[in-house]
Amino acid sequence: MEQTPVISIVDDDEGIRAALRSLIGSLGFVAHTFGSAEEFLRSPHVSATSCLISDVRMPNMNGVELLDYLLDQGQQIPTIFMTAFPDENMRTRAMNAGAVAYLTKPYDVEVLVQHINSALRRQIEN
Repeated sequence: MEQTPVISIVDDDEGIRAALRSLIGSLGFVAHTFGSAEEFLRSPHVSATSCLISDVRMPNMNGVELLDYLLDQGQQIPTIFMTAFPDENMRTRAMNAGAVAYLTKPYDVEVLVQHINSALRRQIEN
């Protein structure tokens, strides 16, 4: 039996986490939410995560630093970044690190769902 994909959401905005959890659940996936990169890294869900959706701008460790850390640890999780503060340098860093997408909030739900499906396909291929 195929395992249901696990999508981890890392965002310091509780409203965004709740909205994304609801969306992910409606797609039939398991969603885990975290208020910080550190909270995600301390969780038992890192290795089971099929796709990571992360805010870029967060206190302490930002989203791109989180991706860099995961890659340094040998964890290749397809990652979608979202930000309310688009920054071309940060976008370039994220995409060069292998991000699936770099979206601006408010995000288009259909576009996000396409990127989630793309990330899950990428995870299956690896």
